[in-house]
Amino acid sequence: MAFQIVLNLIIAFVWMFLNNAWNGVGFLIGYMLGLLLIGGMRRFFPQRFYIVRLWAIFKLIGLLFKELVRASIEVIREIIKPRLDIRPGIFTYRTQLSSDWEVTLLCLLISLTPGSLPLEISGNQRKLFIHALDIKDEDKLRNDIQNTFEKAIMEVTR
Repeated sequence: MAFQIVLNLIIAFVWMFLNNAWNGVGFLIGYMLGLLLIGGMRRFFPQRFYIVRLWAIFKLIGLLFKELVRASIEVIREIIKPRLDIRPGIFTYRTQLSSDWEVTLLCLLISLTPGSLPLEISGNQRKLFIHALDIKDEDKLRNDIQNTFEKAIMEVTR
């Protein structure tokens, strides 16, 4: 990915040199031409096209903000009720993520959303123990984590 970014920047600067356009518009045109060249020649690169990974990163950040707002609204709704109707508890979550970085990112994303907190990671880093504010359906909580955060993390890292 880094090679493709550097190559794209080199193409953009060469475009600026050739056109003697030392401004942002010249750089942007060169950068877009570099994207087209690298995109057209992506079969010669062993990695994925880097724009795909950057798009996955932006989607992960957007997902974090969406889940943060959704979980915050749920927590506020539970707080302002006159009678608490929650069942806090701890459940286990088996992850498909393999590297330390991926598991750490998953734990950070889970802890940033209100109402859930990873407590411990097993020795083989495949099982997380998560405390949730309201456990009505453990399978739904597991599916939510797997279909949102874990899926987005795998799109970024693989």
